[in-house]
Amino acid sequence: MAYTTQTSSETSWHGYLKGAALLAGLFVLVFFIFPEVVTFTLKQQQASPLAVSTTSFPVSVDPANKSIIDNPKADEFFTAQTSSLPASVGAVSNVLEWVASLINSTSLYQSLAAANEHLITIQPGYRKEQVAASLAYALNWNSTKQQEFLTAVANNNPGITDGTLTPGTYVVDTNMTPANVAALMNVAFDKNILSHYSETTAQQVPLNQALTVASLLEREASGPSDMRIISGIIWNRLFKNMNLQIDATLQYAKGQNSSGNWWQRVVPKDKYISSAYNTYAHPGLPPSAIANSSVASVLAALNPVKTSCLYYFHDSHSVFHCSDTYEEHVALLKKYYGQGK
Repeated sequence: MAYTTQTSSETSWHGYLKGAALLAGLFVLVFFIFPEVVTFTLKQQQASPLAVSTTSFPVSVDPANKSIIDNPKADEFFTAQTSSLPASVGAVSNVLEWVASLINSTSLYQSLAAANEHLITIQPGYRKEQVAASLAYALNWNSTKQQEFLTAVANNNPGITDGTLTPGTYVVDTNMTPANVAALMNVAFDKNILSHYSETTAQQVPLNQALTVASLLEREASGPSDMRIISGIIWNRLFKNMNLQIDATLQYAKGQNSSGNWWQRVVPKDKYISSAYNTYAHPGLPPSAIANSSVASVLAALNPVKTSCLYYFHDSHSVFHCSDTYEEHVALLKKYYGQGK
C-alpha cells in the first residue's frame, strides 16, 4: 500500500493559497464598497505605457546556426520571484489584476461598478476571436463591431496575424469604439513585448517567429515549469526539419464548433486537415501565432532549455515526459496509457 506525506513545499503552497484567498476576499469586499478603486488603478497603469524598464529580452536560441546555448541571464528570469520585466515569470504579476479577474465574473460587480465600465480579462492562450467575443459580451457588440475590432488589431501591427493581444485585465467602457479598444490593448503589447524586443533580438529571432513559438507553448505546456523544455523540443524539431506534429495547431485549423468551442478535441482524422496550420502535414512553424501569449511564454520561446528530447507528452496526472527517440516515446505512452500514438 502506498502512503503519501505532505512536504514542506506543499505546506507552504497550501498556506500561500489560503493567504491569497483571504487577500482576494478583502479586495473583493473593498471593491464592492468602492469599485472605483480597482478601475482607477488599472486605468493609471494603462495610461502610462512607457513607465517601464527598457530591459531587453535575453536570447538563448540561434535559429540560423541551429543551436541553443546555456544562458545564465535567461535562467535568472525564470528562477527569480520578481524581475525587471513587466511580469515576473511564473508568478502572479499584479494582485489587483488577479482580483479584478475574480470579481469580473460576478453579477454583483455589474450593479456596483460604473454602469458603462467593464473589466475584461484576457487569459494566456486565447485566440483573437475569443477576445473579440469577450468584448462583445461585455460591451454588447454585434458581429460587425467584433470584426471592426479585429481589423483594427491587424492594422496596429501589420504582418502579424495573431498574438498581439497581451493577456491581462483591461478597463473598457461602452463609449469606446472597437478601434479605441484595439488601441488600448496595443498599448499593453507595446509595453510588455515590443519595448523589450530589441533590434538585436529581432535579427536573431524575428518577432513573428517568437510569437508563434510562444503561442504553441501557451497551448501545449501545463504551466511555466515545462514551457522552456517544450520550447527546446520545438526548436530541436525545427533544426532537424521535422514536422512539429502539434495538436494545438490542428485545433486552430478546426476553428469553432457549433457549441462555440474554439479548442476542440483532436481526433486521428484531423491530421489530414487541409490547412497551412496543420503541422502534421507541413514542416516548420505555422504561418502565424495561434493564440495570444504571456511574457513568460515569449521568454520561453526565446530561451529554450537545451535538451536532446524530440518527443513529449503529459500523462493523466499532467506529469511531463519526454524522449529522444520515437521508440522511447511509444514505450512511455504504452506505460502510462496502454497504447502508442
